[in-house]
Amino acid sequence: MSAALAQERGELRRASVRRMGVPFVLLTGGKGGVGKTTLAANLGVELARAGRKVLLVDLDLGLGNLHVALRLSPRASVEDALAGRRRLEDCVVAGPCGVHVLPAGSGNPVMAESDDERRLQLRDALAALAPRYELLVGDSAAGIGPDVLAFATCADHVLAVTTPDPAALTDAFGLVKALGCFAHETGEELPTPELVLNLVSGVDEAGALHRKLSGVCQQFLSRSPRLAGWLPRAPGV
Repeated sequence: MSAALAQERGELRRASVRRMGVPFVLLTGGKGGVGKTTLAANLGVELARAGRKVLLVDLDLGLGNLHVALRLSPRASVEDALAGRRRLEDCVVAGPCGVHVLPAGSGNPVMAESDDERRLQLRDALAALAPRYELLVGDSAAGIGPDVLAFATCADHVLAVTTPDPAALTDAFGLVKALGCFAHETGEELPTPELVLNLVSGVDEAGALHRKLSGVCQQFLSRSPRLAGWLPRAPGV
């Protein structure tokens, strides 16, 4: 293993050593456009409607759009907190039905770069903020970048959102593989991601897709992702 690779893995490990203290659900997806932000937004709103104290966290630090999905106009974001311009709790805004939202910035290339110090800073600040809530719901960036891997190791549940599209299914397998490799290489305990199938035609297609993807994961990764749920294609969204 090269010194550079060893250093990178060491940085990822140091960025993944602390849980949040309250239940933390991370929604992610190997491919963009599968609906994870829409699902995260609606999940947070419905939990808040049911009386839960929920913090929705946009963890796509370079291209955050969770606030757009909820039609919010925040004055500050995670980017401001990491730059020292605001406290993290001062960046939280109220959303529909009482859900609280921590927005991310958008369009700053620096925020999209891998930065171990920034991840540690954000995760420590989130861990300090989390006890004010009953549940944290995070919306990650798409793909298998360092931020996705590091925050997945903080989560109690990782929901991998995908669709019937062959590219999306392939990327979902790649996500499960990457998370498993990361956990093995760093010695972290990482739950096997649970699948959420979006834009399916019905229960039969959802079942068939789950069996297919779970079977491939079992054969090649020795992991069997359970089906957390499925959602139909809905023009009303």
